Amino acid sequence: MDSIKAVIDTGPLVALFDSSDRHFKASLDFIRHSEFKLYTTVPVITETMFLLDFNINAQIDFLSWIYSGALEVSELNQNDLKRIIHLMKKYHELPMDFADASVVQTCEKILTANVVTLDSDFEIYRYCDRTKFRNMVLLHFKT
Repeated sequence: MDSIKAVIDTGPLVALFDSSDRHFKASLDFIRHSEFKLYTTVPVITETMFLLDFNINAQIDFLSWIYSGALEVSELNQNDLKRIIHLMKKYHELPMDFADASVVQTCEKILTANVVTLDSDFEIYRYCDRTKFRNMVLLHFKT
């Protein structure tokens, strides 16, 4: 697994574009100091846009930031959906949502166990070989 890649989840992205969020500083510090190549997914982008719907400017800033190259958007294909369905069934008791499943699936696809998340469920989720995910926000910037 490549330790310089990480997949970013919704929480830090929302915090990054909402200065009133209690995780704003930790998310901003992480982004400013990160040496990771960051990836995300369309479900994460969609969820982030929904949670930023209180401010159209925050939504536009978020999309512009992605467009500028801050993140690489991982595409989903038919086979990826098969894995996502499997993950959502496996973790149905939490439950695992589509965005979280897409983060796990993308980690597996790009061969990294590094996630950037505020979601404690990633302490329960496992990489396909049962490896624990490494939460880069929690490891580097306590919130």
